[in-house]
Amino acid sequence: MTDDAAIAADIRLLLSDRAPDASICPSEVARRLWPDDAWRDVMPDVRRVAVRLAEIGVIRITQSDAELDPGAPMTGPIRLRRGPRWLD
Repeated sequence: MTDDAAIAADIRLLLSDRAPDASICPSEVARRLWPDDAWRDVMPDVRRVAVRLAEIGVIRITQSDAELDPGAPMTGPIRLRRGPRWLD
């Protein structure tokens, strides 16, 4: 079982350590919280938490240069970026 609060906190921490316009890959979060090969198993959880953060505007989910709708199905690689409510 994963801890959604830990995932959300790590997303924010990684983004805080980057330039304001930089992005992170969800796998960076998974690899930090679940080392070895276990990180692959929690990728759906990391994406789920990212979607929740995007729904409230804390982050944005992008693919290439396009911002994705957090309510729409997502396939392929995505990136996480600071959203309009980042500092809330």
